[in-house]
Amino acid sequence: MTQELTELISVLKGHRVYIQTHNFPDPDAIASAYGLQVLLEHFGIITIICHHGVVERAATMNMVAEFKIDMTTDNDLFYMSEDDYIVNVDSQKGNANIRDLIGNEVAVIDHHPIFTNIDEYKFKDIRMVGSCSTIIADYFRQNEIEIPESVATALLYGLKCDTHNFTRGVKDLDVEIYTYLFPYANHQLIRRFQSGEILLKEVGDLADSLNRVEIVDGVAFAYLDFSCQDAFIATVSDFLMQVDVVFFSVVFDHRNGGFKFSVRSEFEELDAGRIISEVLDGIGSGGGHESMAGGYVSEDKLSKISTNYIKTIQELFLKNIKSKLKTETSDN
Repeated sequence: MTQELTELISVLKGHRVYIQTHNFPDPDAIASAYGLQVLLEHFGIITIICHHGVVERAATMNMVAEFKIDMTTDNDLFYMSEDDYIVNVDSQKGNANIRDLIGNEVAVIDHHPIFTNIDEYKFKDIRMVGSCSTIIADYFRQNEIEIPESVATALLYGLKCDTHNFTRGVKDLDVEIYTYLFPYANHQLIRRFQSGEILLKEVGDLADSLNRVEIVDGVAFAYLDFSCQDAFIATVSDFLMQVDVVFFSVVFDHRNGGFKFSVRSEFEELDAGRIISEVLDGIGSGGGHESMAGGYVSEDKLSKISTNYIKTIQELFLKNIKSKLKTETSDN
């Protein structure tokens, strides 16, 4: 076995193990958790997949139902104790998008940049690749473990989703894993999953959202003043990046006494994860990849800057972005 898999099994053996995704898990998070669950079962380690929030997208729910993936919400974790082990996948403890559960987070498998202290983990496999599914699939590939069709299909779908069909954040390993998974996956199912990424009831909301877009010097802002899901915010943010004059998008809505963000970037010098982390530093939290990221800020903390929330959010992002573009220009 590879060193990574040997170490992971050594850490988990003899313990009750939970695999925790980030809140409101997306296809990559669920596929990664499912693939890891099947992989660990191969070595006699039985696990429970858990998360906070709901599975939002119809396509994702279809994948969960098709492969009978058992997803347990934190409200139903009646038996978890402080002695139980947790593996974080597609997430890291301390981030705003994952709830702190009572169990002991001993391992992390993720593809996001490190923005918090993770020294407490006994096992860490964090690689800057396009998806967490890539890392899980690589365990099967390198250790020559037979991969079931359902796992290959889920992982390939997760990989395609997080790289936006191989148009963002793609690394050499993602391409290698695509080649590895392709012959094992059910592509008809993947096409069916992809066809349900926007719900019929959301079409009107999408049109309404586009009427609220403001574009300032190539940065698109959209405030959604209606109840919507995280996945819908991300959909709008992705859509805005298709506008010819837009190179950065900031989409946000009001919820739970604050604002939830989804940001996207076209330029390498404008690292979306770092920008939102810097913008919300001291008033909220955020992070993610170079091309896509998310975050949250409470209304109470934002009000200490100004109660004109929408204008303040725009000014904070524009100041950071213009500073980075100015630095890039002066360096060249």
